[in-house]
Amino acid sequence: MAKIVLGVGTTHGPLLATPPEAWDGRARVDRANPELAFRDGTYDFPQLHALRKDPFFDQQNSLEVRTERYNRCQAGLDALGDVFNEVKPDVIVIVGDDQREWFQEEVQPSFAVYCGQSAMNYAFSEEEMTDYRGKGLAHAMLQYRPEGMDLKYDIASDLARHMVLTANDAEIDVAYLGEQPVGPDGPRCIGHAYGFVAMRILKGKVPPMVPVLANTYYPPNQPTPKRCYDFGKALGRAIRSWDQDLRVAVCASGGMSHFVVDEEFDHRMIDAMRDRDEKTLFAEPNIMFRSGTSEIKNWIITAGALAETEFKMNLLDYVPCYRSEAGTGSGMAFAVWQ
Repeated sequence: MAKIVLGVGTTHGPLLATPPEAWDGRARVDRANPELAFRDGTYDFPQLHALRKDPFFDQQNSLEVRTERYNRCQAGLDALGDVFNEVKPDVIVIVGDDQREWFQEEVQPSFAVYCGQSAMNYAFSEEEMTDYRGKGLAHAMLQYRPEGMDLKYDIASDLARHMVLTANDAEIDVAYLGEQPVGPDGPRCIGHAYGFVAMRILKGKVPPMVPVLANTYYPPNQPTPKRCYDFGKALGRAIRSWDQDLRVAVCASGGMSHFVVDEEFDHRMIDAMRDRDEKTLFAEPNIMFRSGTSEIKNWIITAGALAETEFKMNLLDYVPCYRSEAGTGSGMAFAVWQ
């Protein structure tokens, strides 16, 4: 039987690849966003600033503080890469969310598992890069997608199909995705949640993977924290019952709070996952998991996959990265279950 040998959680936000002096590019996008989600409210930038006006956020936006935070994030990412190099899993299950990368308006399942033989990460075009520059994402794209040459990732398709069957047996509906979706311009590129782990954490040394896709972003069928945790438990059981003598890692990609940083909420969720505090996780209302903050559910799925093991969660670092006077930015977290 297969064995889970490692759990990992990582954020994948654009600031991780953006020099601190360029963070204002993303702040400009925040200032133009009329729907900044914070706790149970939705605000434009002036409203959010009025709500959260605090000298603390101004202090956080000095280049000195930004640089310190950026360097801590790089250390956290490098530490995760070192753990992977030490453990050397045979297979990696990556839990991420799809942001209109594979699934579009016509269909958006709550959960899906990709079961094809391979997946492509396509090099970006100059036209795409021009668009990314306008959104302050040019630096980040180099850690999501390759430059100049497409990359092909092998898929552990037998395990992927076994996951779908096991989840269905647990009465959790999971979409079976047999081929990389095709759009008007050809096959759609694998999502940034998966490309980031492959390129930045694994540095291209990618074992066969299983992409697990959760709809954390788009109403009306975002799964609740409890459903995510239960789905994770089904994935963990599937791995442990897979009839292959292989060592498997499970990795959460995404989170924490963004585009508005909420340190209190981040720590509440991190502590609950570390302590296997299901009551706290399940009690959190779905409205708290909106916009980028919803990616914490990828961590909850991963915590569920490891809940029935003896692994302990070790938070390597939590780094709040602020980029505006209204407290916009990203909470960054890096964790290992071993």
